[in-house]
Amino acid sequence: MVGLFGGSFDPIHHGHLILARVAMESLELDEVRFLPAREQPFKVGQHAATAEDRARMLELAIEGAEGFRVDRTELSREGPSFTVDTLRTLLRESPGIEPVLLIGADAMHDFPKWREVDEVRRLARVAVFDRPGGPRDAGAVWRRVPAPLIDISSTAIRQRVRHGQSIRYWVPDAVAQYIAAHGLYQDGMA
Repeated sequence: MVGLFGGSFDPIHHGHLILARVAMESLELDEVRFLPAREQPFKVGQHAATAEDRARMLELAIEGAEGFRVDRTELSREGPSFTVDTLRTLLRESPGIEPVLLIGADAMHDFPKWREVDEVRRLARVAVFDRPGGPRDAGAVWRRVPAPLIDISSTAIRQRVRHGQSIRYWVPDAVAQYIAAHGLYQDGMA
């Protein structure tokens, strides 16, 4: 089984990486593919870094991590990144894979609003990172992944950068270096 962990990753941080590793271990996944969205449908116009910068930071963050890889499928299409389209593409290109969507409890709240949600459920198993007080729609979920409570957010990281605060330990060192070298998150939206 292949875990599909999609999102903005604006930027990727240690919380994302820990959740991916926990999912890989608890679901006994063969690999986890990080799928950076060109543009998330629920965040249109809200990405602070370009899709290419976000993908590059992902590559730096997982370099050398066994079982992790970046999948650029969503970056090859124009417009918003709809999961149903991604699943169709992946299954067409790799017909033998068994996809497992890895969804955060916050994203699970919007899951019923996803494009062709019934088709998404048909094409992939859905695993949600289980947090205390999270949604309990048992009909949509194949498995729940016990997720450690890690209070790190990409929004907080962008704010720290904009205010000149250190992001060491919030993101992998290579990601912090990339952000500094490319002047990301200095101005603009949180």
